[in-house]
Amino acid sequence: MKIAIINGPNLNLLGKREPDIYGNRSFEDYFETLVKKYPELELSYFQSNGEGELVNQLHAIGFEVDGILINAGAYTHTSVAIGDALAAINSPALEIHISNIYKREEFRHKSFLSRQCVGMIAGLGLLGYELGLQYFIKNENS
Repeated sequence: MKIAIINGPNLNLLGKREPDIYGNRSFEDYFETLVKKYPELELSYFQSNGEGELVNQLHAIGFEVDGILINAGAYTHTSVAIGDALAAINSPALEIHISNIYKREEFRHKSFLSRQCVGMIAGLGLLGYELGLQYFIKNENS
């Protein structure tokens, strides 16, 4: 089973950026933990601060992977283009947020991705990504 993880802007700063909200672990370190814990999965990881690069990545993988975990960061709340890219591909996507977006500023309560995703996990820190993997494993043959 192939699962792609796509992270958007500023998530390259995990471990350094606002550790009270996002923790003190880099995503690359966490990703290596996931790879070791789930050897039965073919995991890939992509991060970009650019909206167009995220759209291009969705187009590139969106017809070949079994699932996508997407944390588009602030683009979640602003990007019609990323929402449209999710609608255009066949691979199911699960929206991930490290923080609870509903406990934050009101503009973060709107997602342009949610309509195109099978669900959302928010507010559980990095654990949300692992729970997303477990969702795809459990629903592999559905």
